[in-house]
Amino acid sequence: MTDAIIPPASSSLSEGEIPHSKPLSKEGISPTSSNGEISPTPPSSNEKIPTLSKLVMGGFNDQYYMARALRLAERGLWSTDPNPRVGCVLVRDGEIVGEGWHQAAGEPHAEIHALQMAKEKAAGATCYVTLEPCCHYGRTPPCTDALIKAAVGRVVVAITDPNPLVSSKGIEQLLKAGITVDTGVLSHEAEQLNPGFLMRMRENRPYIRCKLAMSLDGRTAMASGESQWITSTEARSDVQCLRARSSAIMTGAGTVLADDPRLSVRVDELPCQLQPDKQVTIKQPLRVIIDTHLSMPVDARMLSLPGQTVIFTASNSETLKSMLEKAGAHVISVPSRDQAVDLQAVCQRLAEEYEVNEVHMETGATLSGAMLRAGLIDEVVIYMAPILMGNKARGLFNLPDIERLNQHIPLDIVEIRAVGNDWRITAHPINTR
Repeated sequence: MTDAIIPPASSSLSEGEIPHSKPLSKEGISPTSSNGEISPTPPSSNEKIPTLSKLVMGGFNDQYYMARALRLAERGLWSTDPNPRVGCVLVRDGEIVGEGWHQAAGEPHAEIHALQMAKEKAAGATCYVTLEPCCHYGRTPPCTDALIKAAVGRVVVAITDPNPLVSSKGIEQLLKAGITVDTGVLSHEAEQLNPGFLMRMRENRPYIRCKLAMSLDGRTAMASGESQWITSTEARSDVQCLRARSSAIMTGAGTVLADDPRLSVRVDELPCQLQPDKQVTIKQPLRVIIDTHLSMPVDARMLSLPGQTVIFTASNSETLKSMLEKAGAHVISVPSRDQAVDLQAVCQRLAEEYEVNEVHMETGATLSGAMLRAGLIDEVVIYMAPILMGNKARGLFNLPDIERLNQHIPLDIVEIRAVGNDWRITAHPINTR
């Protein structure tokens, strides 16, 4: 995959805020997200988080320090894939002596950065970490060994790591070494930070986020297919943040034929101020095309761009497969289901073979409807523009099986946020959670 250097988010933003936007909770307008979900924009790497020594001593506890560790972990929102985003804070005698976050796969974990900062002050300190410390040799040595060697006195863990190579084994090693371990502090917030990694480890598939743009009357394109542009420049910029945090961007062959999209993070459209001294490196997401009959053209624009394009198909045509592979794509045959690609099989292959944590879907009503019916969409992000497009325009999802009101698919709306002149609605399909 091709790396792109992008600047992190502006440090002028308030906690949890993203550019061009303001949230609307069920209680009304509020300065931060009401549900504690992680913003699609990571905080600046030189953002000042006040230390305890500069604050009133009373009232701060495990939740305060874990919240700080989570804020640090957010800095890896665009860069740690396929690893989880993790933050760590070391506290000794009421003073933060070390902190860090995991920045990229293959680089030191959050605990190591914190220990390097603390040095000898780590002895007897309390370690706050957003995910259970690893206890195995992977791309880097075990963090448990480093914590034990540094003689920390206590470890506070937000959530245990569902990776079978860890899965409470790290906690067991720390306990055997005589280190006190507490778990479950701000666990909900820690889960929100790594939905894809946790989904891949627990269910062997990625977390699927379906992005849609629609008019006020629920239309995504004119009957002719014309759809550029329904939403504002600010909304389209906001979408780049969602793309940047994703392992893969998925669409269908129909969208490729109609729009010839790039399916990439457009760095120049990210809503971030330039900070050349503190830059974040991200990978261009894997491009994933669902193409039942291998109808994708060999001259599709994305095939000439840096990065990898994978086509999942139910076709057995070796001729078409060879043509597309010569053009630069990787073609994978999967079983068919209901005369289309088996979407469950696609998700499993993405998790197992490509270590995909989060998939960002931008597609038409046919594929989005099929994914929804298959129970594979975990989150829907709708950008709603203040325009009307008429009853002949196209809808959001193709759901032909719904004929009666009691067959509806319920959604849990977790956030409504203004983005420019548009509204961004984030919801979870209840029957797929």
